[in-house]
Amino acid sequence: MFSPCWEVISVTLSKLSLRNARRQARDYLVYFVTIVMSAALIYAFNGLVFSQEIRRLSAALEVMPLIIVLASIVVVCIIGWLVQYTISFMLTRRGRELGTYILTGLENSQVARLFFLENLAVGGIALLLGTILGNLIFQALRAVMLTLFRAPYTFRFSFSLNAVLLTIFYFALVYLFALFRSRRRIRTMKICDLIYSDRQNEKELLKKSRSRRKIFVISIISGLIGTILLLLRSLPLGILGSACIIVFLYGFFISFSSGVPAYFDKRPGKKYKGHTLLIFRTLSAKLATMGVVMATIALLLTATLITEGTGMLFHVLLQDRNEQTTCFDLFISSFERDSTRFDEYLAYIDGNVPIRESRQYDIYRGKDTQVTRYVISDGDYWQSFDYDTIMKASDYLALRAMLGYPEVSLKPGQYLIHCMPYLKKRMDSYNEPLTIDDQTLLPGGVYSEGFTQSLWDGNGRGFLLIIPDDAAAALPVSHNIYAAMTEEPMTMEQYNRINEIRDNRDEVISGYDTIFCKTQIEHENASTYAITVFPLFYLALVLTMVSATILTIQQLSETGRYRRQFELLHKLGMEQQEMKQALHRQFIIFYTMPAIPPLLIGIPFILALGSAFDPGVVTGPAELLAIAGIILALFLSIYLLYIGLAYNSLKKNVLPDED
Repeated sequence: MFSPCWEVISVTLSKLSLRNARRQARDYLVYFVTIVMSAALIYAFNGLVFSQEIRRLSAALEVMPLIIVLASIVVVCIIGWLVQYTISFMLTRRGRELGTYILTGLENSQVARLFFLENLAVGGIALLLGTILGNLIFQALRAVMLTLFRAPYTFRFSFSLNAVLLTIFYFALVYLFALFRSRRRIRTMKICDLIYSDRQNEKELLKKSRSRRKIFVISIISGLIGTILLLLRSLPLGILGSACIIVFLYGFFISFSSGVPAYFDKRPGKKYKGHTLLIFRTLSAKLATMGVVMATIALLLTATLITEGTGMLFHVLLQDRNEQTTCFDLFISSFERDSTRFDEYLAYIDGNVPIRESRQYDIYRGKDTQVTRYVISDGDYWQSFDYDTIMKASDYLALRAMLGYPEVSLKPGQYLIHCMPYLKKRMDSYNEPLTIDDQTLLPGGVYSEGFTQSLWDGNGRGFLLIIPDDAAAALPVSHNIYAAMTEEPMTMEQYNRINEIRDNRDEVISGYDTIFCKTQIEHENASTYAITVFPLFYLALVLTMVSATILTIQQLSETGRYRRQFELLHKLGMEQQEMKQALHRQFIIFYTMPAIPPLLIGIPFILALGSAFDPGVVTGPAELLAIAGIILALFLSIYLLYIGLAYNSLKKNVLPDED
């Protein structure tokens, strides 16, 4: 007999849920957009996981699905925290509305169902839009991947069912966990708790000033120790340093945020100076009760800068490897010092690889380490040999011609130096004579074009001395090299076949042969790029969005209170410009606080990591600072976008109209 009544109630609840879902998406637009973007990124990277086209590009990409899934798990955990925090925040803010529903006759379970359905609707719509947008992002990632491997790209708009299902699975875990927790909470709450939930501030974690001071000092010391340990570039010490950084962030924000009111209460002169009272009263309620949240956001922002910086440095490293590993289309090196060593390779190459020009030559051992000692004495150089490496002038001039470099000349009684670009300035200052047997040679010039000098068995490690042929003839051979330029890029099949010839030798010493071709280097670097740089920037983007979203939600949720506050100040005679300045300063303080510690930790870490690369990868402090600047620009471009959206929204909605 009650079924018609319950059907009416069910239909009413469904309509109410949809109406509230629309209002919620509007009121929490920043949150909704972030969820859409997160779903889009998750789907796009899931698309890479299930794309057979991408996997076929390189065997090294077989590990890419595992890397992306691990990165996605971290992303899902972060998004789960965002969803859980936002839903709990909305439940607190809407407690009076939900309590009123119960006063009108609805049961707690029905209100819980209403709240559940409306948030599920928001999540479902965000997932749908994110999947559509994610397909476009996937196409962009696909285009980049195919470009990296020099494969043809054609736009193809199609959905991957497996990627869709995995994305739905991730979001189901996130949303259902958060919604069931809120549903259980509503069912057990009393009406009075719901109605007055928005008036209940979080309790201060530290009330005693002595405790605040102790924890503040401990946190600062922990932060300094943690940063130093991270800079030592040791894995065990790095783990310990990370733990110290976490202690620093939580200790700092718990003690600092809780101590703000106490600081101004003891200093009334500063409290009542200018607009400090207004800003202090507005922020103190948040800063005194948001220590844990602010620390968590600071931790996320620290992780953002570190992952973003690591991704950028890997980009620089791989770009350097592409340029410096070998400038020849095919490069084979052997320490066997046997003129017939390359015969088997050449037999295959002559019949299968179209060669434009080639040369087989020797690298010689100098009598001492005269130039090496000079470079090491005041330079960033890793020594690979206990002798200076030397090349005949005839070989050098022929290789320059093969590579299309400008002609150079070696005058009688002179020697040349060819070095990597980062050593050129140092070598330009070297003017010592070089004695080879009975000949004394004077410096004749320094050149720094790409010359395969980043390998320990290349054309010298970092630098090479070029001397007359007759002077080199009496020197012992260091290693043999075959270098060639091809009519067209070698294929990976050709490279693999040459490798098979090396591996099929019966001699144990066959492993000393080093074989490189440009195609192989590009494929290896593209694979490394896909499994390192892409996931790192994926993580950094989501971490930044989540952190900025929570801060923005906290600010926009106070719209009503700000409006009443500024209307009262306007009636008391405060000018519009002064109110804008107060709001502006408040925003600067609120958004800057969780961003300063990550900058103080992340930037030194990035600079230290860049300094740990091989010499020449990052050419000096200026390039490192430029990389740090790019990282900050990428981070701030997203962070400031959220700040701008929140500031413009609040300024429009809370400041009274000018008379």
